[in-house]
Amino acid sequence: MPDVMSSSRLIGVGVGPGDPELVTVKGVRALQGADVVVVPVMDTGERGRAEATVLHYVGEEKVVRVVFALNERSDRQRREDAWDAAGTRVAELLREHSVVAFATIGDPNVYSTFTYLAQTIGEVLPATVVETVPGITAMQDLAARSGAVLTEGTEPLTLVPVTAGAAVLKDALAGPGTVVAYKFGRQAAEVAEALRETGRIGDAVWGAALGLPEESIHPADELDGAPLPYLSTLIAPARRDGGRGGKL
Repeated sequence: MPDVMSSSRLIGVGVGPGDPELVTVKGVRALQGADVVVVPVMDTGERGRAEATVLHYVGEEKVVRVVFALNERSDRQRREDAWDAAGTRVAELLREHSVVAFATIGDPNVYSTFTYLAQTIGEVLPATVVETVPGITAMQDLAARSGAVLTEGTEPLTLVPVTAGAAVLKDALAGPGTVVAYKFGRQAAEVAEALRETGRIGDAVWGAALGLPEESIHPADELDGAPLPYLSTLIAPARRDGGRGGKL
């Protein structure tokens, strides 16, 4: 039964792609001002990127690790059970504390686990105030580190999670503007094929582990079909004629 008496705040804080210097000032304030900071961990228990970033700004005693089946791709029921259990744990924390922050890589409103958590909390504790603090996304960081320009003038920008299938990416590449692909590492061969078939591989760039010691940034034409880290990001810039201001 929903608990209508709770008046706590749940804040989804985007902590960027991995580089702790890319957490915004507002994000740091939210993390430090919360009573507890929840970080998602895989059911293997290993430390995730969000947790590693958070620990640059808050003490370990303030961090609560909550298991999400983030590495589960095939068993939908197991994944949803893990989400429900995580929601129950966060609801317990909200009954005990006034402000609970949830740290998520990237932005909490862009393909984030926080979306599912907020939905669960809204059902269980409808009086909880849910807020978000935006974070730097992987595509922004990759653009900055590689020199790829995301958009000019009136160019559209299309963001595709390749977990939806390489065909979705191919359709986007056949269209105008810049295309960004997330989570394509396990389908690197299909992505390279789609780039070549659409004539978009020449200017495209991919990156993984951005801002971390193991960072990799390479031209897409070096893709050889070998699997890449799951959280790899690709930018295929728009076809441009080299003129300045022509599309304004």
